[in-house]
Formats: sequence, C-alpha cells, structure tokens
Amino acid sequence: MKIKLGLVYGGKSAEHQVSLQTALAVIKALDKEKFDVHPIYITEEGEWVRGAQLTGPVESVKELRLSKGAETFTPVMLNQKLFPSTKEEDSSELDVIFPLLHGPNGEDGTIQGMLELLNLPYVGNGVLASAAGMDKVIMKNLFAQAGLNQVKYVSFTRTEWDKSREEAYKKVEAELGYPCFVKPANLGSSVGINKAKDRESLITAFEEAFEFDRKIIIEEAVVGREIEIGVLGNDEPMCSVVGEIAPKKEFYDYKAKYEDGDTDLIIPAEITEAEYETIKEMAIQAFKAIDGAGLVRADFFLTEDGTAYINEVNTMPGFTPFSMFPLLWKHSGVEYPKLIEKLVELGIERHEQKQKIKHTF
Repeated sequence: MKIKLGLVYGGKSAEHQVSLQTALAVIKALDKEKFDVHPIYITEEGEWVRGAQLTGPVESVKELRLSKGAETFTPVMLNQKLFPSTKEEDSSELDVIFPLLHGPNGEDGTIQGMLELLNLPYVGNGVLASAAGMDKVIMKNLFAQAGLNQVKYVSFTRTEWDKSREEAYKKVEAELGYPCFVKPANLGSSVGINKAKDRESLITAFEEAFEFDRKIIIEEAVVGREIEIGVLGNDEPMCSVVGEIAPKKEFYDYKAKYEDGDTDLIIPAEITEAEYETIKEMAIQAFKAIDGAGLVRADFFLTEDGTAYINEVNTMPGFTPFSMFPLLWKHSGVEYPKLIEKLVELGIERHEQKQKIKHTF
C-alpha cells in the first residue's frame, strides 16, 4: 500500500526559493510506486495552498507555486481542514508530512509544533531540536554545556545594540578581535552573514545582520578547513563520510551556495582516521545535545594541527541531490531516493514511539 506523503514547502522566510528547489528535487526523486505525493505550498505571505495529488512529472519550480485550481486556506487545528482529502473513499489524513522548509517559520520548530498538536507523523527534527538548531546562540550554549569544542562568540539583541552601539563594538573587539563573522541568530543558507575586518566593516555587518533578525551572533574567525558530516537516525544515530567545503571566495556565502557555484565540494575529505573519529563523535554528541531526530548536517572547522571546532548543526540542511548532506550519504552508499525513504521511515518510527506515551494519570 502506498504511503500518502504530504510535502510542505515554500514558507514565509528569506529561504523561500531554496525550499522550492528542495521540493522540486524531492518530487523528482520520489518513487511513485511507493508514495502518493501531495503538495502543500506556503506562499511568501504565509498563505497555505493545497494542491491535488501529483500524478505526472514536475519539471520546474514555477509549477510548485500553487494558486489557481488549488484550495487556499488558513491552517486550523483540524486535520481534515489542514490536509483535506480529494477523494471521498480516502482517509482525510495523510500518512506522513515532510516539511521541506528552510529558515524561520518552518525549520525553527513552528510547523513541527503544529504537526505535534495534530498528532501527525512528520520527517525530521522535533520542536526542541528545530528551535535550538535554528537559534545559533541557544545552539552554541547547548554545545558548551555538552563540553564540545567551539570558537569564542558573543551575541546581541537589537535592543541592546540600539542602547549602546559603541559598547557592543568594543565588546566584540575586546573578546574576539578581527577578523570575525557577524550573523543573524535565526537564519540559514548564509543569508545576512558578513566577515568584519575592522570597525567600519563591523558596523556594516551589524546593520545588515539586524535586517534579518532581532538577535545576532558574532564569532571569532578561525583559520581552518570547513568540514561537514551527515548524521542520520533517531536514538541511535549514524554518521556519513566527511566532506570539505573549499570556497574560492573568502567564505561560503549565499551566492556561492546557490547562484554561481563558485565552490568546490570535496567528498570524502582527506583527513586522518583519528580526525574522522573525533568529528564523528562530536557530531553525535551535538545531535544528542539538541535532542535531534531524523537528520542533521554538522559543520566543523579543522585546523592545521588537527583541532576540530564544531561550528553549527543544520536541522534541515540543503537537500537537493547536489547539496552536501545528500552527497555525503551518496558517498556512504545511500542514494538520494533511498535517503528520502529512510527519513520517512524514521519519521514514522518516531511518531509510533510517541504514541506509547501516556497522557493521563
């Protein structure tokens, strides 16, 4: 019997377009003999649009921007309303939801919380892991508590910055120095990130980062290779081979990731067995520190002397066949269509475990 899979994509986020690319790739890769695919599009304004079950090929992102002939609605806490059936004989419920959303209002625990309330199985990380993984400050605080090695960092809210901008700049200079990286705390895909080399560029970087979030994080720059590893599983996660990001620019920004391809991905990365074991163990510790489920991509810096610093985990990493996470698993023996199937299995498995929990006393 086929699995009725709901794909939720788009979203009210600066990463809307990235999500559309992900959805297109997943739709093309899904085995239509195993899955009935139901598209659910969230517009940039936050409007939900339910499309008919896909029965033919989808060739472009444009086709995924559902509007005419689709049902538009505001989500409510009623499963029949949120995911209505198009056939009377079908169950109104989809079997499992795959949130293909990047960034705020999707990857940050918001939609995961809604799906928990609806008691629907879904792919990927839960509310806690998604929220912690989205907020770089909270994430790094959890890593620190877990004893994971990471670079020094400071953070500010817009209110703190507005009250005393000069003090904020001085704190960065005293505790981190130059160069340093300034980032929005709750955004991915390198949106709003800049490298500051002096006071002038620091001010500019603060201003841009605050355009995308009310909280920012500033991190000490470290000279090292950018190493990434995939984690897959629930309570007993396993790791892929490692890959290396070799940007031809100063750092791996949004344009290098999604537009000009001006970056080399080296898989597997040339590191020692001891370095791999260290990174693998740290990745699993990080996964457990945020109570991960399904998948994360863990990103590290590896210095010349072999010291590994965890930078962050991404709870919904880039997920086209050419993105690092799927490529890492391809080189580990798990092809893209099988990776999708495995993630769906993990989502259903986690949901079944939750059904064993008592809610009365």
